[in-house]
Amino acid sequence: QLVESGGGLVQAGGSLRLSCTGSGFRWADFAIAWFRQAPGKERELVAGISSSWRTIYADSVKGRFTISRDNAKSTVYLQMNSLKPEDTADYYCNLRGTGYWGQGTQVTVSS
Repeated sequence: QLVESGGGLVQAGGSLRLSCTGSGFRWADFAIAWFRQAPGKERELVAGISSSWRTIYADSVKGRFTISRDNAKSTVYLQMNSLKPEDTADYYCNLRGTGYWGQGTQVTVSS
């Protein structure tokens, strides 16, 4: 099971930190990714972190978002700074290589 939290409404330029907490598997063994889906658009990869802590980011969020993990808490974080209206979307975490997705958390950035 994956559970996201931390979404909300924020003004442009603001920050949010999303959390994705898992249970029922060996968290440290898996890569985790954050995806987002805006209304009328396809789901897209935002950031990912491997079991060895290597990270990847979409070009649109590089320098603004940071993904990290705390294996002791079975949690992956997405720190989002300098938010823009185009970051508005539902954000989902995914256990890579599996069909496990969280229920999503909504992020709305007002201009």
